[in-house]
Amino acid sequence: MRQVDVELGARSYPILIGEGLLSRAGCLAPYVAGERVLIVSNDRVAPLYLEQALTAFAGKATASLVLPDGESHKNLDTLSRIFDALIQGRYDRGTTLAALGGGVIGDLTGFAAAAYQRGIDFVQLPTTLLAQVDSSVGGKTGVNHPGGKNLIGAFHQPRCVLADTRTLATLPERELRAGLAEVIKYGLIADGDFFAWLETNMPALRSRSPEVLEAAIERCCQLKASIVAADEREQGMRALLNFGHTFGHAIEAAQHYRGWLHGEAVGAGMAMAARLSLRMGRLAEVDYRRILGMLAAAGLPQGAPVEVAAAELRQRMASDKKVERGQVRLVLLNRIGDAEVTLDYPQGKLDEVLRVDRVATLPA
Repeated sequence: MRQVDVELGARSYPILIGEGLLSRAGCLAPYVAGERVLIVSNDRVAPLYLEQALTAFAGKATASLVLPDGESHKNLDTLSRIFDALIQGRYDRGTTLAALGGGVIGDLTGFAAAAYQRGIDFVQLPTTLLAQVDSSVGGKTGVNHPGGKNLIGAFHQPRCVLADTRTLATLPERELRAGLAEVIKYGLIADGDFFAWLETNMPALRSRSPEVLEAAIERCCQLKASIVAADEREQGMRALLNFGHTFGHAIEAAQHYRGWLHGEAVGAGMAMAARLSLRMGRLAEVDYRRILGMLAAAGLPQGAPVEVAAAELRQRMASDKKVERGQVRLVLLNRIGDAEVTLDYPQGKLDEVLRVDRVATLPA
């Protein structure tokens, strides 16, 4: 087992990474202060891993709630179902919620934990690559709104993140590729050597080599843990983690969260941010070509879907929660491994990128 610690003083917690961790009887009990646990999952993950999660909480009084799967269900209506279960079950402040699933379940469950009785404990049990490397770490929780992604939420740190890499064996190929977008992101914003390692190891990642997957997950978690420890509430450097996301969130919202997966939209967004960086003279052509090559190797799109109009993307970006003084903050690249949050970019060049960077379909 590999362990990465998120250092936040009294609210510090471990990220545990390894094969078969969910099957270790009682391994999560030390992170549960009270006696009752409610596991929240979805109808795709629960049939595969709910019994194992019950084993991991052995010794605690554990129940479960199974929600529908999909980004389109990451909303206030689904959130209310968690509150209904907590209230009907008379769960008190000593309860621990457990999020068993991908980023949608993690965000929903974490937000419910932040709000129920003004805050209860929760743990993250991510079962997708995207959740294991990114969304389960750092305490961002929330739901979508028709007006924009993740506009309603709270910062609420988990007590523990347990990433059982064995769950990736049942992950659909498309979702594995989507998770690789977040892996690539870390190399682009913070670690050029890691990006070069990914260029060499992408075939092994796509073939799900356990050793290579664990190494990639560990490095992503190390990078995110260091950023979160320095800037928990995104007042500064944590905004770098949004690289590609402002573009990507606009794509998702334009599709009403029923089109591309989050990681696919982020992959397109990273290509568009890199293109803008290139057009501004910040990023060298050779780095831009490496980025497109990496996205292609991961099976990710390199531009926005052709059916979404540039004007709609612009409008959706204007509703992003990262808007400052009426202008969208963007994360742009100086080089691979060196990113910067900025309001200083030519609006005309942004419009050019929104019009030009298009793909007809997702990679096969």
